[in-house]
Amino acid sequence: MPCIRAPSACAALCSPSSTDVVPRIYDESVSETDAPQQQQPQAARAGASATGRGIVYAVAAYLIWGFLPIYFIALAPTGPFEIVAWRVLFSLVFCAIAIAVTRAWRPFLAILKRPRIVLIMGAAGVLIYINWQTYVYATTSGQVVEASLGYFINPIVTVLLGVIVLRERLRVTQWVAIGISVIAVVVLTVGYGQLPWIALALAFSFGLYGLVKKQVGRDVDAVSGLTLETAWLAPVAVVQLFVVGVTTGITFGHEGTLHTVALIGAGVITAVPLLFFAAASRRLPLVVMGFIQYFTPILQFIVGVALLHEAMSFERWIGFALVWVALIVLTVDMVRAVRAQRRVGQTRADAVQGEATEAVESDPLPE
Repeated sequence: MPCIRAPSACAALCSPSSTDVVPRIYDESVSETDAPQQQQPQAARAGASATGRGIVYAVAAYLIWGFLPIYFIALAPTGPFEIVAWRVLFSLVFCAIAIAVTRAWRPFLAILKRPRIVLIMGAAGVLIYINWQTYVYATTSGQVVEASLGYFINPIVTVLLGVIVLRERLRVTQWVAIGISVIAVVVLTVGYGQLPWIALALAFSFGLYGLVKKQVGRDVDAVSGLTLETAWLAPVAVVQLFVVGVTTGITFGHEGTLHTVALIGAGVITAVPLLFFAAASRRLPLVVMGFIQYFTPILQFIVGVALLHEAMSFERWIGFALVWVALIVLTVDMVRAVRAQRRVGQTRADAVQGEATEAVESDPLPE
């Protein structure tokens, strides 16, 4: 996903400095044949720097998401429905400010002129609303461990949705991972005494959200996307606040200044990691992002077990262990698939280069 459309910021974040790639043509000691050789290590350093920044952005995003349960729990006595409503509204305000500051109104208005994309973002908004509401309910009701399970199984659910929705063909190891996950859900159902609906709701809502967002691809940047999603959800949030107000009562502005600021911050803490993730995805390979994504459920699991002391029965440990085995199988398969694609790509590149060399050698020199 592209970064915010601030010309100077994008130039600094998304591309190397011009002084790193332009050869010193006025240095007589550097011949024309030496210039490309000097550019190679400079380009390598620029690539390494971009990768390093990408890792920092990715780790920051997943760390914030990993510790979100603590943030939402600290918002007590505010209930989950009020938290989500303020989260939607203040995310919309934050994104509007971001668009204004970066002068990105033109691309945003251009998106508004495309009804198909606007409707798709509305569908994405519904799915992310389900995800947010389920997640905040889980964290504020002492079910952080089950919430972490939802994000552990999300990659597997995404693969399964690829088969069901996109008619993708799976490799044997991917089917093995799905099979192990199904067994894990059965074991966890026994351990919980019921279907782990919170985990399944989180995994499927986020998986479907990813599929919907895939329909717009790079046509919508991160800030514009979140702006449209929260704009669609704003009326729902207002109605939700009205219902909370006439039932349990609104806590915003009635629990002290720090609490009010923290509720406003729920919008900021929603948007910022999304922007970090967008910046990281531009700089890092899919495999690296695939590994780093496990930071979030791991941290959530640690928070639930070690800090909040949520109960873990024997069946739950077995169920989680099976999920982790399935993730290892899926990750190994992903790494092998990427390596195979690289080998095929390198073979094709070598073949093209060989054909070009033969063509040059067979072409007679002009007399």
